[in-house]
Amino acid sequence: MALVTSTEMFKKAYAGGYAVGAFNVNNMEIVQGITEAAREEKAPLILQVSKGARAYANHTYLVKLVEAAVIECPEIPIVLHLDHGPDFETCKSCIDGGFTSVMIDGSSHSFEDNIALTRKVVEYAHAHGVVVEGELGTLAGVEDDVKVSAEDSSYTRPEEVEEFVEKTGVDSLAIAIGTSHGAYKFTPAQCTRNEKGILVPPPLRFDILEEISRRLPGFPIVLHGSSSVPQDFVKMINENGGKMPDAVGIPEEQLRKAAEMSVCKINIDSDLRLAMTGTVRQFFAEHPDKFDPREYLKPARANIKEMVRHKIVDVLGCNGKA
Repeated sequence: MALVTSTEMFKKAYAGGYAVGAFNVNNMEIVQGITEAAREEKAPLILQVSKGARAYANHTYLVKLVEAAVIECPEIPIVLHLDHGPDFETCKSCIDGGFTSVMIDGSSHSFEDNIALTRKVVEYAHAHGVVVEGELGTLAGVEDDVKVSAEDSSYTRPEEVEEFVEKTGVDSLAIAIGTSHGAYKFTPAQCTRNEKGILVPPPLRFDILEEISRRLPGFPIVLHGSSSVPQDFVKMINENGGKMPDAVGIPEEQLRKAAEMSVCKINIDSDLRLAMTGTVRQFFAEHPDKFDPREYLKPARANIKEMVRHKIVDVLGCNGKA
């Protein structure tokens, strides 16, 4: 099966009450761990690449890694998606370079300028058989080149979504309902502590999601900044020389609820990095004499695979939907 767009994927997800996982990739082991889990669980898959990942690993290397995944996993549909495209030129480069889906992030612009930029990308993408994700509202947090303070973040305004979708022609819409980029999504002041002393973030604004869904019936919605920041891997990092106090993510039960509504794509990034970093730190603490990358990247890949399997089955609900 060749790379596909997300069009049919999202139609099935919306009707079935589940979401497709969009996992950020940076290297071979991450691609392998994700795709092996998706293949075994028979799940549709979106592999996405950020501007930072392209700068780190090179566009051609990443595309070829994803193409290799398609060859190894012919039984599942795979989308290659640009995450947080900052401008028309980056989106065009990815469209011309083999991507089947791109996001243009015009959320930092005025509403009118966001529409104009998004429409320009949509016109070029659709002419080349590629789908486009736009964004309304601004998520706080840090992820690669995306850096937004809590003060500068803003929820999506439901009264704007119909005009935005109609005027841009986008195929899906990323919204802001309280998720946040990175592993440090919330400050301790924004959270409460449960009886075990663990930080609990503020709940997602499902009222905004419900109103957007009412205004855009059947239209696929996307959540960014949706890593759950698994505390077992945070603990693994901290117990092996790391310093990640108060790292907290989005509760998985809230993501599952969103997937049962109109959210068809949920982005997961930091969880993969935490799994890899925690595993590598632990490996070196237990095997200080080792130096072969294959020895420490193999267990890291295995932990990524099991994490992705968990997300597919228990959070996204997309297992068996390929």
